[in-house]
Amino acid sequence: MAPPPLLHLRDIRLRLGSAWLLDGAELMVGAGERLALVGRNGSGKSTLLKVAAGMIEADAGTRFVQPGATLRYLPQEPDLSGFATTGAFVEAGLAPGDDPHRARLLLEGLGLTGSEEPARLSGGETRRAALARVLAPRPDILLLDEPTNHLDLPAIEWLEQELAQSRGALVLVSHDRRFLERLSRAMVWLDRGTTRRLEQGFAQFESWRDQVLEEEEREAHKLARKIVREEHWLRYGVTARRKRNVKRLADLQALRKRRKERVTAPGTVRMAATEAEGSGTLVVAAERISKAFGDAAPVVKDFSTRILRGDRVGIVGPNGAGKTTLLKLLTGALPPDAGEVRLGTNLQMVTLDQMRAGLDPATTLQDALTGGRGDQIRVGGEVKHVVGYMKDFLFVAEQARTPVGMLSGGERGRLMLARALAAPSNLLVLDEPTNDLDLETLDLLQELIGDYQGTVIVVSHDRDFLDRVATNVIAWEGDGRWQDYAGGYSDMVAQRGRGVQAKAASSSDAPAARTTDTPEPPRAAARPKLSFKDKHALETLPARIAQLEREIAALQGQLADPGLYARDAAGFAARTSLLGRKQAERDAAEEEWLRLELLREELEGQT
Repeated sequence: MAPPPLLHLRDIRLRLGSAWLLDGAELMVGAGERLALVGRNGSGKSTLLKVAAGMIEADAGTRFVQPGATLRYLPQEPDLSGFATTGAFVEAGLAPGDDPHRARLLLEGLGLTGSEEPARLSGGETRRAALARVLAPRPDILLLDEPTNHLDLPAIEWLEQELAQSRGALVLVSHDRRFLERLSRAMVWLDRGTTRRLEQGFAQFESWRDQVLEEEEREAHKLARKIVREEHWLRYGVTARRKRNVKRLADLQALRKRRKERVTAPGTVRMAATEAEGSGTLVVAAERISKAFGDAAPVVKDFSTRILRGDRVGIVGPNGAGKTTLLKLLTGALPPDAGEVRLGTNLQMVTLDQMRAGLDPATTLQDALTGGRGDQIRVGGEVKHVVGYMKDFLFVAEQARTPVGMLSGGERGRLMLARALAAPSNLLVLDEPTNDLDLETLDLLQELIGDYQGTVIVVSHDRDFLDRVATNVIAWEGDGRWQDYAGGYSDMVAQRGRGVQAKAASSSDAPAARTTDTPEPPRAAARPKLSFKDKHALETLPARIAQLEREIAALQGQLADPGLYARDAAGFAARTSLLGRKQAERDAAEEEWLRLELLREELEGQT
């Protein structure tokens, strides 16, 4: 008999205004499962997670949590108000018996000290503190709503490793494809208020979803149902885009090949740049530029590059490395201290910043696009009706009069993209454009960049997105050094042998050069030694193993009662499941203690 689930939402119904947001949705989470919850922005993913966390009550349906199971929930917008420090916030999430040292270790691993004041935190630092709070108790069920938002690449990869090692059940809502591919083992698709489940990871999800939608379309024709045109376009249009993007990826490879030939053939670069200036194809020429703020170490040091018309340039690095500073140098918004930046002729630049500035919450979606000038908008030299342009960005006609403040984060991101791309431009500068965007909108953005006739410079922490759009990547190498690599993010990793690393605390920048998050702590010294975490584990693991042995013996004694199953079948199943988890936890603890003990002996033998 299969063990009962740790969490089960059954036939959940919840009304939003006059329509059902959730209409019979289900979510079942077993011990150790890795689930990804996916769906378009506004489909109710965050709401379903809140129902699962017990934060809101559904209008109908049942919520069951296994007695004794622990659950932690990470919201999209964590609230640290009422706490003096990040350490106090994290420790407040611990239950009696939880290890306070683990809270400290997680804070350090996420680049925080525990003494930060919540009122002074950036969005990324707030997210890191909230992650430490939910991870510290080692809950049986972990519900994470967009955990990678505002995190840089080193923090995202650290989180991937931490979650991969966790033995608890996991439910993820995320727009980061690479993150989902590496962590998910099953998918729950929330669509039109109901859920479907796929017992495979995210890598198989999109093709499965397309098959489901195609089958629905065939059935709709067979039954002669009338499908609302906007909904039909929203769903099948996205699928068609993805298929067209296969050709775009092939075109991208050709562009990357041309870029690589340009980068790897030093003898032809200057000649190509000269020809580009003459023909108007040169966009940016940076010659040995450097930039520092005050007495701090340089943010950019002796960097050169050429950006030609049609290039799609990605800029990657940890938070605090100076990505936005480099972006401003390359676009002429900030003068270099040394070196020269030359911009091409007749440039018309449009910038989308990561703060999504310029959106008045009281303005309607239509007025935000038209500037309050009727229902027409000029795009690419042509006049279009605003509703038709809205549909290009996955909005429906009924949303034209919706106030911007009522839109979800992903919908606001789409609106900013629509406004930016409506303006005449031949240079598109995007600073963290993928924040808060759902998977369908990311497909749309990929298509828009693929169709764009000008040049694109993008700062992003989304590895999959960079692989899909970038012809070359400029990566931070440390100490103000930046290097240009041909290809996307994966190509960059293959060439340099590693991904983006955390920014050491010793390589400081002035506040003006920083981005959003606190840098990661410095790496350990070159001489091998046991870390604080390892020493603490060596000291505490024997007691933990002994405690687990006692708990296992107690459970085995209870299960030895021949009449238990007849009296309490559910209790028997719960104890059986708990016994398996405790035994697995004991085995893992013993293996970890043995590994650390061998490491300690080896290091002592070297001294």
